[in-house]
Amino acid sequence: MEAALADGIALVDVASGSPRSVTLAARPEALRLDPATTAVVVVDMQNAYATPGGYVDLAGFDIAGAAATIGRIATVLDTARGAGVQVIYLQNGWDAGYVEAGGPGSPNWHKSNALKTMRARPDLHGQLLARGGWDHALVDALAPAPGDITLHKTRYSAFFNSQLDSTLRSRGIRTIVFVGIATNVCVESTLRDGFHLEYFGVMLEDATHHLGPPMMQEAAVYNIERFFGWVSTVADFCGSFGQISPE
Repeated sequence: MEAALADGIALVDVASGSPRSVTLAARPEALRLDPATTAVVVVDMQNAYATPGGYVDLAGFDIAGAAATIGRIATVLDTARGAGVQVIYLQNGWDAGYVEAGGPGSPNWHKSNALKTMRARPDLHGQLLARGGWDHALVDALAPAPGDITLHKTRYSAFFNSQLDSTLRSRGIRTIVFVGIATNVCVESTLRDGFHLEYFGVMLEDATHHLGPPMMQEAAVYNIERFFGWVSTVADFCGSFGQISPE
């Protein structure tokens, strides 16, 4: 599985001899990937997280970098679709009554900033991350295309109580390329859980956006690169997968 490129750079081969394989520059090793067994997973690119007036903005987090992240994700998705890579959107949130969010007996009830914001501001109750509402909706600039898949999740990790694992396995997907918000929360949580389920996780560091100070992005990149997966960029992804077309 582990080899080397001509210039001596380490290479992890996940393509299993596929004739359509591409080599993706990444840290700490390059990866040889098969588009047919690779998915781009878009994490929580919802109004809640990326739009002024959404829950993250109302909770006091800086979303200034979200607009640029949206543009880079759009570029990645265009390239992925052109190469026949499956695109999967994740949407975080709960039912209108917030039953899925858990009550005081759930850590989520205590740690979710959306739930805490609504408790502090009762006028917002029912507006934040409730399915069917504006806050829960995907941002307009990243609308799903035909063939894309959208999955619902109720916790930071998209592998918890969701259809993500079965959706990936039923399609033979082994590698997940992550883009979205927030690097240090939902992106990293899902990539970590994927590692323990034997998925190869790659995060495009310039197509993700963190919550909190910049050091949170740096810490997540460090953890992923050193312990749980690989880190690459939009330019490297598009340069590799942009060379191929769907079968």
